[in-house]
Amino acid sequence: MSPCFQLELIMIVIVDNLNDNPPVFDQNTYPVNVNELSPVDTSVGRFPATDLDGLTIYYKLTPESKGFKLRSPTNPDLLVETPLDYDKVKNVQLILFAQDTPLAPASSRASFTASTTIMITILDVDNRPPWFQPCNKHDVGGAVICQSDGYTTAVVLNEQETGVLPLKPGPLYAVDGDSGINEALTYSFLNGDAGGLFAINPNTGNITMLKPTDVLGTISLTVLAAQRTNSYQFATTSVTVNVQVKSLHPPKFQSPQYEGVITAVGIMAMDPNNKDQPLRILATDDDYTATGGLNPHITYYVDGNSDFSIIDGYLFMTKDLPEATLSLQVVAMDTSNDESATARLSVEVTSGGYGVVDMAALGATLGVLLFVCLVVIVVLAVRIHRGKADWKKIYEASMFQSNLGQGSGGQKEGIQYTNEAFQDDEDGGSTSSGSPARESDEAIAKSSVPLHALLRDDTSHDGSDNTDSEKEVKPILTKERRVDDGYKSVWFKEDIDPNAKEEVVIIPDSREEDSEDDDDDEQSSTDREDNGDGIQRIKTPNVVFNDADLDSGLGVKMEDPAEDSEDDDVLTSDL
Repeated sequence: MSPCFQLELIMIVIVDNLNDNPPVFDQNTYPVNVNELSPVDTSVGRFPATDLDGLTIYYKLTPESKGFKLRSPTNPDLLVETPLDYDKVKNVQLILFAQDTPLAPASSRASFTASTTIMITILDVDNRPPWFQPCNKHDVGGAVICQSDGYTTAVVLNEQETGVLPLKPGPLYAVDGDSGINEALTYSFLNGDAGGLFAINPNTGNITMLKPTDVLGTISLTVLAAQRTNSYQFATTSVTVNVQVKSLHPPKFQSPQYEGVITAVGIMAMDPNNKDQPLRILATDDDYTATGGLNPHITYYVDGNSDFSIIDGYLFMTKDLPEATLSLQVVAMDTSNDESATARLSVEVTSGGYGVVDMAALGATLGVLLFVCLVVIVVLAVRIHRGKADWKKIYEASMFQSNLGQGSGGQKEGIQYTNEAFQDDEDGGSTSSGSPARESDEAIAKSSVPLHALLRDDTSHDGSDNTDSEKEVKPILTKERRVDDGYKSVWFKEDIDPNAKEEVVIIPDSREEDSEDDDDDEQSSTDREDNGDGIQRIKTPNVVFNDADLDSGLGVKMEDPAEDSEDDDVLTSDL
């Protein structure tokens, strides 16, 4: 028998860990409570998954905008991402995914995943005081403040209101600002017993009247609402009590129906029966006889229509409306006791144009204005025509002065000038000392034109050379005063300087009739009047300048004024 041999073989078996197991969460749903005042990055819980394959698990949270986040993709620690507010968000539902391969980039090997739900409940914290209702909410730096406008009521003088006082805008009450806690509240008057007139229920906040008041006016009360368990959380509001005289009469409109025409926004409605007057809506109150029925507490409004506004009884349109006729109802409200009255209101909305009657009235008015303008134009034309006659006289005098300034050798214009141009046509030739004609004569007599520039010093113009030998009296203005017979010396206002070398010879008008010259000579001898002091006065003659050549002397017509003229100027003559 042959011997047996044993052969030992060592076999090494390597078992590969295949990814054949998915991640597993302990719970399908995780409930979590989170305080609303939890700071950002505060951990609210850790929610890992297990994998029998022992692989690294990667996590993802959806949705990503609910105020929470993961600490990292491989750490399922849930953190607060943004501040929480119970009144805005009370519950949050999140889905947590687990995967045994990296999330990105995608792996080539097979992946196993798992998911769970995290239900987060935001817990309210006692961080707000009571809020009186109703109130206006304001967000100030993330903190919510609810502001109350207070309450109002009215009582009658010397009368006690029975039961709970009716308040506006409603009954007095408050709620805990932390609605999730809703702590019980207690009420009280902050200013004590309110003078012993009113009482407040500490549990409900209802106010009652203890006795009547004998003071007419306003009573102000302050009400305090505080939490029972935490009196540091409190709020206050005001209660205004108006003490009034008892109303015996409600308001009443002066007319049961009003009509108005309105054209544009911001324009008063006009009375169609009197288009020059605005429409006035007025209600009176017989309780106010001392003021003629005018109650200052009455306000007006259009019932159920915000397109119109009534200010102090005048109707306005608040927005553009199409042309139409509207039937409305106007209300007069006594705000002191809520008594009211109503009236019908018819409003015609137009574009502001004019009707046939309006245009006819306008045309008549314009016609009258045109007639008045024509009358004024005619009157002005007559006055201008008269004024032109006066200015013509002044112009002729100016031309005379200009011709005198041309010198003794210049050619003269063939124009005759007379001092009658400076007299008023309606004055009958009177030359009183205070008249404009008198001032014009003096202005010409005082002209600064040198006399020697007007006439050359020619001594040939004397009485011996005159062709009319029959004239015994010769008017002349010379350098010296002559006392010889047959001459009379004439000067205007001021004496002529004897040392000056000016000489103006005044010769009679050659165009006058000889009979007129004789009459003038005879009249010149009778114009002298002796006043008893040895000095003879000569009445100032009117002077007519002829168009004569100045080289031979300046032709002048000497005319004596009427005997009955009391305003004739008188010049002194040395004889």
